[in-house]
Amino acid sequence: MSNSQTLKSSTKTSAKSTPKKTGAPAGKVLKQPATGPVAPKNPGHDHPFPRTEFLTTVARLRDTPGDAVAEVAFVGRSNAGKSSAINTLAGKTRLAYVSKTPGRTQHLNYFSVAPDRYFVDLPGYGFAKVPEDVRKQWDTLLGPYLQTREQLKGLVVIMDSRRPLTDMDWQMLEWFAPTGRPVHVLLSKADKLSRQEQTTMLRAVKADLADLGCPVSVQLFSSLKRTGVAEAASVLKHWLGLCDNVVESTSSDDAGSAPDATVAAIDVGRNDDE
Repeated sequence: MSNSQTLKSSTKTSAKSTPKKTGAPAGKVLKQPATGPVAPKNPGHDHPFPRTEFLTTVARLRDTPGDAVAEVAFVGRSNAGKSSAINTLAGKTRLAYVSKTPGRTQHLNYFSVAPDRYFVDLPGYGFAKVPEDVRKQWDTLLGPYLQTREQLKGLVVIMDSRRPLTDMDWQMLEWFAPTGRPVHVLLSKADKLSRQEQTTMLRAVKADLADLGCPVSVQLFSSLKRTGVAEAASVLKHWLGLCDNVVESTSSDDAGSAPDATVAAIDVGRNDDE
């Protein structure tokens, strides 16, 4: 073997056997990978009322919490998604009981959201199957509560986005509007509609409620997909006095002009928000 061949062979062997440098340059310290729990990307976004707990069931107005400063009431046709909406906002699956039995909620169910602040789950409406004596009980409890309860800051009306503004919905809205308190409509189960159907329905309901006579806003909502949670939370927190931020409204007839047409809250009755 020639000297030149021997030199080449030794050079290759040396290159293969030389270990690669893996350490950091002198004077530099390698960063160690982070350990421990990772903070959520959007804390409080999916479940904005995580401290919500069931407090009591009220059958007479005199038994309502005496320390209440602010309350938000939830009402809607049975099976429209009222209980699911409350559960989604609180991030708890069995907080408000989801039932297929018409009229199961016959009293006012109070949920503590924060000290002196409450969600109030009202009896569902719209089923002829509900016994007449239960209807009378609703009239003596639900009516006086909605019209005279000073701590009530606003009413959330849940409607199935596929069948909004039923006759019973209209009766509730027209009956409550003279109180002058704001109404926020959640068009629930929005995930059942296509994007185009969502936009069309949102625009149609907004137009229908334009002359209701009280501050009213409308948004799409899905408990399954958790869309619309942040928008609803902004309204409710404002009513309850838990924050200063309010959902910005838009006067455009095109829901698609909002940042996200599927979850945008639209102020219907006035321009200064609800």
